[in-house]
Amino acid sequence: QVQLVESGGGLVQAGVSLRLSCTASGLTFRSYTMGWFRQVPGKEREFVAAIGWNGYTTGIADSVEGRFTISRDNAKNTSDLQMNSLKPEDTAVYYCAASRTTGLPVMATSFYNYWGQGTQVTVSS
Repeated sequence: QVQLVESGGGLVQAGVSLRLSCTASGLTFRSYTMGWFRQVPGKEREFVAAIGWNGYTTGIADSVEGRFTISRDNAKNTSDLQMNSLKPEDTAVYYCAASRTTGLPVMATSFYNYWGQGTQVTVSS
C-alpha cells in the first residue's frame, strides 16, 4: 500500500530555517508529481509547492516564493521542502502529496492521489 510519511516539523523562532522531508513507499516514486500543502484549523488546505518527476518545480505559492524550495531524490523516494526565513504565518500542519493525475492544476488538492498524515510546524515571533 502507498505510504507518504512527513518528518522534520517542530517549534522554531521566526527567521530560522527548517527542512521537511517526505518519504514515499508502495509506489513508483519517479512517476509521480510531488506536492506540499499546509493547513491551519478552520481554513482550507493551501498549496505550497510542487515538483515534477524530472525535478523541475512546477509550481510555488506567492506567499513562500523566494523563501521555500522544493526538491526530490528519486533514488531515495523522498521529497523535501526547505523553508527559510520562517514567519509566524507559516505556522500550519504541512502535508506532502503524490499525483499521477493529468488535466488538473498542480495547486488543486484534487490533483493528488495520495497524502501523508502531516507534520506540525509552529513559528513563534
